Amino acid sequence: MAHAYTPGLKVTDLMTIVKKRILPLKGQVVVKAGDIVNSDTVVARTELPGAVEPINVANILGVPPQDVPEAMIKKIGDRVTEGEVIAKSKSFFGMFSASSKARISGVIENISAITGQVLLRGAPVPIEVKAYLNGKVTAIFEKEGVEVTTLGSFVQGIFGIGPETHGPVKMLSKNNKEVLTEKEFDSSCKGCVVVGGSMITAAGLRKAIEVGAVGIVVGGFNDKDLRDFLGYDLGVAITGNEDKGITLVVTEGFGEIMMAQKTFDLLRRHEGQEACINGATQIRAGVIRPEVVIPKTEMLNKLGKESPDAAENMGLVIGSPVRIIRQPYFGRLGKVSALPSQLMELESESKARVLEVEFEDGKRSIIPRANVEMIE
Repeated sequence: MAHAYTPGLKVTDLMTIVKKRILPLKGQVVVKAGDIVNSDTVVARTELPGAVEPINVANILGVPPQDVPEAMIKKIGDRVTEGEVIAKSKSFFGMFSASSKARISGVIENISAITGQVLLRGAPVPIEVKAYLNGKVTAIFEKEGVEVTTLGSFVQGIFGIGPETHGPVKMLSKNNKEVLTEKEFDSSCKGCVVVGGSMITAAGLRKAIEVGAVGIVVGGFNDKDLRDFLGYDLGVAITGNEDKGITLVVTEGFGEIMMAQKTFDLLRRHEGQEACINGATQIRAGVIRPEVVIPKTEMLNKLGKESPDAAENMGLVIGSPVRIIRQPYFGRLGKVSALPSQLMELESESKARVLEVEFEDGKRSIIPRANVEMIE
């Protein structure tokens, strides 16, 4: 029963990372299988239909709906520009006239003799999907997108905000206990993925945006500061679409929680190397974790060969590093010191499988297995 635990976060120095880059609707794939791509390489593109603008031509012209088709100067499929006359009517032997103009530039999509309305379809919105990773195109999905594969270091966070971005790793904290404030940020952080220790303050986050940092990776963040920064409560919605000028990846939890030493050391070893990060998070069904990927493009020739992540995950064993994900020890790190097989009665009088965790300060506690996640 060692497998009875909440799946954990991956923190690994080398693994195969595969990402599907899919268009929101069918379009054109612009790369080939085997192509080497970088974060900004466009791999597929399409166009989203423009917005529809209804115009009540019958009311504007003062004619019955059935007369609208005859009053139209423009026909279905014709392109028009904003302010162009699309329909005109005359009355009293041509002495008086009324006209209807296009409110947007686009195409006449429909003319209704029943409602008297004309529908204008605005210009299509171009959409491009980029590779996100420095890697190799390993599969093509016709008219839909591609699969990009790379070898590299991989860190999953517990929470994040902000879209996909990339930049060189820059360490601003000397250890995993330091708090990032506005004092640590300067112009040298521009374009970088900045790594801190236990937390970043609200003032520090604003300063990071001011100096042009593209990403922050830190142990914790104050939930009140997050609410003030976003201007709303997140609830259980998916994040990743916030347009705040920066992407934040929190590796441990809310509050001042030092980054796991393993995570901090991994990021420090890769200072100066390109990191691809994504703050997208979903904590309900279909869990999505924020992530930091540091591709090792010099190892792409080893793709397809057995790599360090090929071994089967054997679940919890004595010595497995874990994080507590519920109170009263939320966010604390430790290692499994015992795995009793029998059920144990909890304070709620229910019975559950438990484990013993030894925390970093040497103290031990019995924790329900459902209340931990393994750091892989």
